Amino acid sequence: MRDKLEQLAQKMEGKLYTDDTMRTLYATDASAYREMPLAVAIPQHIDDLKTLISFARENKTSLIPRTAGTSLAGQVVGNGIITDVSRTFTNILELNKEEGWVRVQPGVIRDELNMFLKPHGLYFGPETSTANRAMIGGMVGNNSCGSNSVVYGSTREHLLEVKALLSNGEEVTFGSIDAETFHQKCEGPDTLETKLYRQIRSSLSNHSYQEEIRKEFPKKSIPRRNTGYAVDMLLDTSPFTAGTEDFNFCKLIAGSEGTLAFLTEIKLHVDPLPPKETGLLCIHFNNIDESLRANILVMEYKPSASELIDHYILECTKDNIEQSKNRFFVQGDPGAILVVEFCRNTREEVKEIAGRLEATLRAAGLGYHFPLLFGEDSKKIWALRKAGLGLLSNLPGDEKAVPVIEDTAVAVEDLPDFIRDFNDILKQYNLYAVHYAHAGSGEIHLRPIINLKTEEGNLLFRKIAEEIATLVKKYHGSLSGEHGDGRLRGEFIKQMVGDKNYELLRQIKYTWDPENIFNPNKIVDTPSMNSMLRYEPGQKAPNIQTIFHFPEQTMLQHAEQCNGSGDCRKTQLSGGTMCPSYMATRNEKDTTRARANILREFLTHSNKENRFDHKEIYEVLDLCLACKGCKSECPSNVDMAKLKMEFLQHYYDANGVPLRAKMIGNYSKLSAMAAIAPGVYNAMINNSFTGGIIRQFSGFAAKRSLPGLHNITLKKWFSQKWPGEKQGAAGDKKVYLFCDEFTNYNDTSIGIKAVKLLHRLGYDVQMIEHPESARAYMSKGLLRKAREFAEKNVRIFSNVINENVPLLGIEPSAILSFRDEYPDLVREGLRAQAKTLAKHVYLIDEFLAMEADKGHITAAQFTSDKQHIKLHGHCQQKALSSALHSKKMLSLPQNYTVEVIPSGCCGMAGSFGYEKEHYDLSMQIGEMVLFPAVRNAAEGTIIAAPGTSCRHQVKDGTGVKALHPVEVLYLAISH
Repeated sequence: MRDKLEQLAQKMEGKLYTDDTMRTLYATDASAYREMPLAVAIPQHIDDLKTLISFARENKTSLIPRTAGTSLAGQVVGNGIITDVSRTFTNILELNKEEGWVRVQPGVIRDELNMFLKPHGLYFGPETSTANRAMIGGMVGNNSCGSNSVVYGSTREHLLEVKALLSNGEEVTFGSIDAETFHQKCEGPDTLETKLYRQIRSSLSNHSYQEEIRKEFPKKSIPRRNTGYAVDMLLDTSPFTAGTEDFNFCKLIAGSEGTLAFLTEIKLHVDPLPPKETGLLCIHFNNIDESLRANILVMEYKPSASELIDHYILECTKDNIEQSKNRFFVQGDPGAILVVEFCRNTREEVKEIAGRLEATLRAAGLGYHFPLLFGEDSKKIWALRKAGLGLLSNLPGDEKAVPVIEDTAVAVEDLPDFIRDFNDILKQYNLYAVHYAHAGSGEIHLRPIINLKTEEGNLLFRKIAEEIATLVKKYHGSLSGEHGDGRLRGEFIKQMVGDKNYELLRQIKYTWDPENIFNPNKIVDTPSMNSMLRYEPGQKAPNIQTIFHFPEQTMLQHAEQCNGSGDCRKTQLSGGTMCPSYMATRNEKDTTRARANILREFLTHSNKENRFDHKEIYEVLDLCLACKGCKSECPSNVDMAKLKMEFLQHYYDANGVPLRAKMIGNYSKLSAMAAIAPGVYNAMINNSFTGGIIRQFSGFAAKRSLPGLHNITLKKWFSQKWPGEKQGAAGDKKVYLFCDEFTNYNDTSIGIKAVKLLHRLGYDVQMIEHPESARAYMSKGLLRKAREFAEKNVRIFSNVINENVPLLGIEPSAILSFRDEYPDLVREGLRAQAKTLAKHVYLIDEFLAMEADKGHITAAQFTSDKQHIKLHGHCQQKALSSALHSKKMLSLPQNYTVEVIPSGCCGMAGSFGYEKEHYDLSMQIGEMVLFPAVRNAAEGTIIAAPGTSCRHQVKDGTGVKALHPVEVLYLAISH
């Protein structure tokens, strides 16, 4: 087969990967399943797809269509060729505003489609929680819905037409046709397309099939029903039922999970933009049952959404950096919250209907707190709700909230009784479930907590599925509402629709795909649902000794927190930092998810004594910039920077530390040597000949400028010159300034201005002797060396820092080490001290913003001149603190306006952007948002950036000198 795959690769213009690394990265999705594919294909165009189809037929293998890979039921896991169209089939092809439709390729991202439609006053309604990376092809395959489905329905309701390749390579178009055209299609030439029409006519004209479908399929009153192929929908079309809508095979294709045809173009109905004013009534309840009984009354007011968040998810948000900020509306510890959305033309209309609903619920004795939120606050609530899936992965240890019965849908009026019965079943097994999502459409995502690594957990996984399938059937519900059948629920479709209907589904599959080449073993003929799981029952956990402490878990368990939800696949258009390398390359290999997957695979299955000693891990982690975006933006809180640092230390133990890593790690030592004669050093790096030699020797990019040294170090200036320059008495409030190595040697002038600024604002600035931050050592994975410095710093500063005397820092990556890495890097005896110290350590921007909030610093202390500033926040600042502190600090002068550039990582990331093999990617990342924003700034605009690497990147990428916020504020007070 390997020779045949090599021949296939030669025939394709796109890429075909057969290496173990890429196959491993595509062996999982966001489900519990794992199966190694034969290969991974990235087709360039339709001809490549035809080539792949022909190969699959001839070689008895299969194609598994894939876009974002966020399926929860194992739809894109299989042993054939994973065919990923997310990088190449990404065009919006045509828009017809008058008729209200848009034609796209399957790799178009849902949110980015709406960004395109918005200027035209149009909107594609179905909104999954993964909408910032979910692609239209996947939404069609799963028939996705979302929180607003009570208004917009599912993707099926918007699917007008598709262009597709059939299993024999025929190109076809399926769209709406009247009864006469339908019968003409049945009498067409002897093609596979004709056979499809004939088969469906023969089956659905059969009275016994009609009776059986109407008897066994889920209730029509359930809007979310994805059980099997949608033959119940096709039955209600004009060839079979008088007075109904025209026939359209798109109804069957939506929800078919890529098992019938390979879609190449998709035509969608689009709606006018929703009303401008949206309000969220966040109703607090004592328990789940109360919230579901209230939900029946809520739906009488026709909201655009009614979403449930239970107390388990609310608990998870407390420890999530990003989502803890979004809990501001929560009062007490509610058992459940219903988020009820009303969209109207004015805020007054929203308040009026929300007020009536509140009165109704209070009269019924339902709910105890009814905050109504608008604008930016609403966005925070939806962010918290959408993070539900990922947050559930935060549970430490091996027990997880597993997707097994998470997609059941019943009629809204049946929901309270169904959930009571559901929880009674779980109690029999001593289980409990997390409840969240779409109360308004009768679908609650229910996830029991199970350890799938044990034999007992594996059997329980199956037993619960069997029990709940029987319960759903009792309520004439749908086992799948929006997540699809896939590997997880396919086994139970026969039970849900009956033997006769199940055979009809098989007829459809094998008429469309007689060779079984399109995504086999999904929907029909599905293997046992508790086979081919990500975790093998009874698998032994390896005993891996790490330098970092991983609280309440092992390093492997931390990597396993990644559930595959793919938040790291969002692009720069959606904002945020995670994941800069993926944003630039659009390669699955460069996602945080891929890095977690490769670590999980090798740490679990490696036969080596040092399980880190694998080049494959090194290659996948190589483009991680250690930006820390995932630590806050990943709802599972996977800290890939921490994992990479730990990996590098152990990998170097086996393979030696490269010279460049040693040089970068010893940055402070080398700078101290060069600072003996800074003028000579600066001349050497700026000379084209000597500078070129230095770059070549160091492995740095020829085009990258090197950081120069100041003519005096900050420590030397503070001890020798500051006492003579100081004017006026020091203030009453004592603060300590951490003199990081970058400010000490390179950015001395910024450090000097920081000292003078704090002094003029009334603070007594102290600086004591202390070692470097060890940021450079950590960045290169030299953790044992970094630990020495971390422990010294913790010991030194624990003696002088407390709640009244803070430690301030200028360079975010250095000072925030005290809050981020140090508590987990120091040995156990110092951990408590490190955690206590961390509470009183602040970025100078944070400190000044907090002091302004307390009224200790006022606008009267600064110039009244007008100035506009564009601010780029540092990655670690955004992950561990907030760029808004810098914005608030810079807004202190009354006529200063500050615009935060919506950039993620600048692309430099410490040494990453200096390294010759990373330089091009570094600049590509900068060009996504940051560089254009700097170039487009109006004349006279100040560009501000707290990070030394960020300022360097801006200078190299645009020629503009960016200032530290301290410099900007110092100039303002100097006036």
